[in-house]
Amino acid sequence: MKHIIIGGVAGGATAAARIRRLDESAEIILLEKGKHISYANCGLPYYIGGVIPNRTNLFLQTPVSFGKRYNVDVRVEHTAIGIDATEKAVTVRCPDGNEYVETYDKLLLSPGASPVKPALPGADLNGIFTLRDVADTDRIKTYVETCNVQQAVVIGGGFIGLEMAENLHHTGAKISIVEMANQVMSPFDFSMASHVHQHLERKGVHLYLEETVEGFERENGKINIYLKSGKIIPADLVILSIGVRPETSLARSAGLKIGETGGIWVDNFLQTSAKDIYAVGDAIEFPHPLTGKPYLNFLANPANRQGRLVADNMVKNNTETYEGAIGTGIAKVFDLTVATTGLPAKKLQQLGIPFQSSHTHSSSHAGYYPGSMPMSIKLTFDPESGKLYGAQGVGYHGVDKRIDQVALLIKLGGTVFDLAKIEHCYAPPYSSAKDPIAIAGYVASNIVTNRMPVVHWREIQTVNPNDITLLDVRERTELLNGFIRGSKNIPLDELRERLDEIPTDKPIYINCAVGLRGYLALKILTQHGFENVKNISGGYKTYRLATQPLNN
Repeated sequence: MKHIIIGGVAGGATAAARIRRLDESAEIILLEKGKHISYANCGLPYYIGGVIPNRTNLFLQTPVSFGKRYNVDVRVEHTAIGIDATEKAVTVRCPDGNEYVETYDKLLLSPGASPVKPALPGADLNGIFTLRDVADTDRIKTYVETCNVQQAVVIGGGFIGLEMAENLHHTGAKISIVEMANQVMSPFDFSMASHVHQHLERKGVHLYLEETVEGFERENGKINIYLKSGKIIPADLVILSIGVRPETSLARSAGLKIGETGGIWVDNFLQTSAKDIYAVGDAIEFPHPLTGKPYLNFLANPANRQGRLVADNMVKNNTETYEGAIGTGIAKVFDLTVATTGLPAKKLQQLGIPFQSSHTHSSSHAGYYPGSMPMSIKLTFDPESGKLYGAQGVGYHGVDKRIDQVALLIKLGGTVFDLAKIEHCYAPPYSSAKDPIAIAGYVASNIVTNRMPVVHWREIQTVNPNDITLLDVRERTELLNGFIRGSKNIPLDELRERLDEIPTDKPIYINCAVGLRGYLALKILTQHGFENVKNISGGYKTYRLATQPLNN
C-alpha cells in the first residue's frame, strides 16, 4: 500500500507515524513545502519572546530523524501543485523548480491554514509580519534583535495576537493591540474577556477596541498605522494577527468538495468527496457536535487526534469515525490563564438556541493555604435539562484542569448536575473541599431548578432603575470599592430585621460581591413572602468588570 501525505506538521506527521505502526510494509511519502516538519507551532511566540531560548527545542523531529525512525520518505521543500483523483496521482514541484508525478493508493491532505493578510495600503512594508511557521518566526526574531523595536503593535486580539503581545513585551517593547470587535478573544463572552482587558491595562498594554486599520505608511523610521477613527499609531514593528483561513487551493483545483464555511468537506471517516483522498487539521470543516452545523477548528489537539484516526482508516479501510471537536482552547496572557470549551452565550444567541448561563468566582485552592488566587468560571447550558453547552475560565492557577473536565462532560452529553458528581482529588494546596467546578455546578443546577432565579449584568444595564429594587447585601465598607447606581444597601446579616424597608411592588434584584450572599438573601426574602426576586449572576464582581470603562 502506498500512502502520500501532503503537509508535515501536526496531523500529517501524526498520521505518517501511525500508519507505520499499523503497517510496517507500507510505502509512505511525506511532502512538506517548508523546510521543517513536526515542529511546535504553538511555541513560536515564546521563542520570539525569549521564554524558549533555544530554537532547536521547537523541533520535535527533523526530516532526517523522522524519516529514519518511521521509515518514511520525507521530502521537504517539495510542493504538491496538483491532484488527479481519477488517476490517483500527485504532481510535485521540487526545490529547483522541476516537476514530477507520484502515484498513490491513499492520499492525505494536511495543508493547514494560511494567515489572513488584508489588502491594505502599505501592508507589505518592511517591519510588518504575520506568524504561522518557522520561517515567519525567524524573520520576526531577526527583526526584533537588529532593529531596536521600542513600540510594537499587534493587529488582532485573538489567541496568537495576545501571545505575541506578551512575548514582544518580554523584549522590552511597549505594546498596543488593535481589535475590530469590542473585545479581545472572540471565543469568549464579553463578561469573561473583560477580565483580560483589565489585566492587559495593568500590564501597560494599550487597547484600541472597535478600531479598524485603514493602512500603513513608513515615516521618519516608524510605521504609521492609520485607523478609521482618525487615530494614528506609530510603531517599529507590526504583527498582523487578524486570523487564518483554511488552505484549500490544492483541494479546489482537484475538484474536491468545499463546505459552506470554506473548509474541505470530509465525512465521518475524514474522507473527502473523492474516494481514497482524506483530509485533516485546520483545512477541514466538520459538524460541531452540539449544533450539527459545519465548523472550522484551528486547534492543535483535534488535528493530532484526526491524524491518528485517519491513519487507521487509510490502512484498515474506514473503520473509525470521528466525533468532532467542540472548540477547547487555552492561552496564557501575561499572568492570567484563559480557557474555553464549547459554545459561549453569544454564539448560542446567534444560533437561536435557548440557553441560560451562570457566573461563579472561587479560589484556585483552599483560601487558608498560601497562594490561593481567584478563578472565574462561566457556564452555558440548556435552561430546562441543564445540558452543558460551554464553559469559560479565567484565573491564575488550575483553570486548565477545570475547563478540561467540563469539555469531557460536554462531549459525553453531560449536564450541570454532573459537575457536582466529579470526584476531585483534594488537599489544601490544590483545591477546596468544594471545588470551583462543583460550585459552578451547584449554582447552575439552582438556576435550572429555579431555586435561584438570576438576572445578568446586561439586563441591569438596560432596565429602568425606577422599575426595580436593587438590593445590595454587602457590608457597608465594601461599597467603598464601588456599587451599582441606585442600589439600596442592607447588609445580609441585618436583612431579617429590615424587611419592611424593601418594597413589595417591584422586582427585586439582589447584589453581593460574587453571588453567594445574594443567594442567601434571595432565600430569606422568598421565604418571607417576597415575589419576583432574582440574584445578579456573579455579583458585583461580574457587573463591575463588564461595565468598567477602559482607561485608553
